[in-house]
Amino acid sequence: MTRNFRRKQDEETTYWLSYSDMMAGLLLTFVIIISLTVLHAKIQYDEKQTQLMGKEQELVIQSEKLENERLTVAEQQEVLNAQEAQLTEQQATLALQQKQLGEQEQKLREQSELLKELEEVMASQQEKLDRIIGVRSELIEALKAEFDDSRLQISVNEKTGAITMDSSILFEYNKDELKESGKEFLAAFMPRYTKILMSDRYREYVSEIIIEGHTDTTGNYLFNLDLSQKRAYSVANYCLAEGSKILSPEELEALRSVITTSGRSFTDPVYKADGTVDMEASRRVEILFRLKDEEMIREMIEILNSGSGPSGQVQSIQGPGGAVISQSDPDSVTGPGVTQPAAGN
Repeated sequence: MTRNFRRKQDEETTYWLSYSDMMAGLLLTFVIIISLTVLHAKIQYDEKQTQLMGKEQELVIQSEKLENERLTVAEQQEVLNAQEAQLTEQQATLALQQKQLGEQEQKLREQSELLKELEEVMASQQEKLDRIIGVRSELIEALKAEFDDSRLQISVNEKTGAITMDSSILFEYNKDELKESGKEFLAAFMPRYTKILMSDRYREYVSEIIIEGHTDTTGNYLFNLDLSQKRAYSVANYCLAEGSKILSPEELEALRSVITTSGRSFTDPVYKADGTVDMEASRRVEILFRLKDEEMIREMIEILNSGSGPSGQVQSIQGPGGAVISQSDPDSVTGPGVTQPAAGN
């Protein structure tokens, strides 16, 4: 019985040992499974973490790219804004240029119309201009024919028609009272000169006869100015005074309406061939004439200067025989038989 009890006890002990081993095995299995599960989860976590870090790096790179692209877009926008502003400015400039072009075209049309009108005026005046300039040449030829072969030994300037009188014949040195030889000279000269200029052929064209006194360069300007004026006046006084015997009343009346006197001091001396002043020749009295065409030409130049061509001026007008009228000096008329008005008159 004791043996059976012990056997039964051994069997129970063996049972519980087997059960414990089984449970220990199951526990170990569970531990292994859990460990493997945890290990697998850890591996998956590490992989996900690695992937996440990769994604974060990609996001950083993409963020940098986006920032660079944003900066690029901003720069392009600035360039676009600048180009748009430049385009607006160019459009404004173009509009202004178009406006200026329109104004210039309008001015050009107006100037073309004015030029056409001036051409019509010139055409209408050309015949008169030709006739008057021809009269000047004819008048100079008439004076030359009258005095070239005379005993007065007078020469007529072929371009100006001026007649020069030697001061030594008319006056003593530094004096303004006429000598007897001067009175005889004027008595012989003035009637013949007046007969031509105050004739019916030329009287209507003569606007002025100028008696000019000139001195040499000795002394100061004012002394010589006074002397030259007094000498010119002495010549006019002798010829035009009341009771003058050298001219008829009709000639006196005609001459008094056009004659003037002027003193030039030493501003227009005569020079020798070597360039030095010819003192004797510089002491002289000149008689010049001015025709009414000079007033007409001046008026024509003023009309032309009032608006012809881009600058509103016409450079010159060419008359018959090569005579040229310069716009820069309305009194300037040059060419065969054309008189230059004396400076200072």
